[in-house]
Amino acid sequence: MNEFILRFPALSENEVFARNAVAAFALPLNPSLSELSDIKTAVSEAVTNCIVHGYRDGAGWVTVTCRAMENRLEIEISDEGRGIADVEKALQPFFTTLPGEERSGLGFTIMQTFMTDFSVTSHEGEGTTIRMGKVLGTGAVRDVG
Repeated sequence: MNEFILRFPALSENEVFARNAVAAFALPLNPSLSELSDIKTAVSEAVTNCIVHGYRDGAGWVTVTCRAMENRLEIEISDEGRGIADVEKALQPFFTTLPGEERSGLGFTIMQTFMTDFSVTSHEGEGTTIRMGKVLGTGAVRDVG
C-alpha cells in the first residue's frame, strides 16, 4: 500500500492542485484515461464542496488522503468547517444550500456516479468527510451508499 496526505488552505485556486496531485498519485495503478478523468472530476467536486460549503468564504483547511493498493484507489477529502445538517437531504440531486450562486446541487451525484463507492460523514460545526474509492481496470459495478 502507498499513501499520501495533503493539507492546504481552503482557497479555490488549490482545487486544481489537489485534483492533479491525486491524478499523479493514481498513475502507478495504470488507470485508463476515462478512469483518470472520473477521479479528477470527483476530487474537484469534493474539494470545491469543502471550500464553498464548508467554509463559505471563511478561512480553513482541506485535507486529502489517498491510498493506493493493487487496482484500487481510496480518497478521503475533509474539512473542519460548518458541516452538513442533513446529509441524506444533501445527497439528493439538485439540492443546494446556495441557490442564488448558480450552484446546480449535483456535486455529490457526480462523485457517486464517477467512483466505485462513496460515502459522506458530517457533523454540524465540526466538518465533513467524503470517502471515495475507485477500482481501476475492472469495469466494476458501482456501490453507491
